[in-house]
Amino acid sequence: MQEFSDFLRHKCAYVATATFKPGKFPEAQKLFEEAIASYSQGFKGAYLFQKPNTDEGIAFILWEKIEDMEENKNEVHNQIVEQMKHLFATPPQTSFYDVLTEFSP
Repeated sequence: MQEFSDFLRHKCAYVATATFKPGKFPEAQKLFEEAIASYSQGFKGAYLFQKPNTDEGIAFILWEKIEDMEENKNEVHNQIVEQMKHLFATPPQTSFYDVLTEFSP
C-alpha cells in the first residue's frame, strides 16, 4: 500500500526546445531514442514532439526527481550528447518543471 507521502511527491520534467539544422531532425530523433533507452533509475517516460514541416522540436523527459536524471548520465549518455551537438541550428533551451497534474484515460 502506498504511503500518503507518496501522493505528495511530484515528478519532474526536463524540457528542451531546439531547432535543428535542415533535414537533421530524423538523426536527432534516433539519438534521442538511443539516450532514452539507456535510462533506468527514476525514469518515468519521455516524449519528443516535432512542429509539422519544420526542424523545431520539444523533448519532455519525466523523472521521479531531478537527481535521477544526474544518476542516469553515463558514458553512453555523454557519447550521444556529443553526437547530437552538431545537429543543432542553435543551442537548445532547457528547463525543469514540477509535474503538478497528470491525467490518464
